Amino acid sequence: MPHPDNAPRFDDLEGLAFGDIAALPPELLLDLQTTALAETARVKRLRDRLEAGIAQRYEAAATAERAAQGKTSGTVRVEDESVVIVADLPKKVTWDQDRLAAMAERIRAAGDDPTEYLEIAYRVSERRYGAWPAAMREGFADARSETTGKPVFRLEARDR
Repeated sequence: MPHPDNAPRFDDLEGLAFGDIAALPPELLLDLQTTALAETARVKRLRDRLEAGIAQRYEAAATAERAAQGKTSGTVRVEDESVVIVADLPKKVTWDQDRLAAMAERIRAAGDDPTEYLEIAYRVSERRYGAWPAAMREGFADARSETTGKPVFRLEARDR
């Protein structure tokens, strides 16, 4: 959409107060939001390429350093000329929930408190909760709380 020559451009947003941005015409806000989304996607693509190149250059050295330290995960430092590369390979642990439940029962049956060994959490799928009969939902209502997240506003051009 054409805008006046003096209309703020995307790069001008840094210098504008929130109130000034809020006062812009809706069509300009739509264009600025569209530009912001495109720039975000472009920067993400560029960062992904850069990170892939960095990984290609330093992955073998980081793997070798981890092996030298007897580690399969975690953080190691590798030097390349005057730059120190901090390479982190996070450990991801998953637990079989059915087996943990069985272990909790064994601990309880032995007269011990499973919460001394396990963190036990209960979750209810919101979709399932909504499908329950009203009487069942009423029994759980006091255990349920609801909050909201950050509001999101997506601007769209109206069909004319």
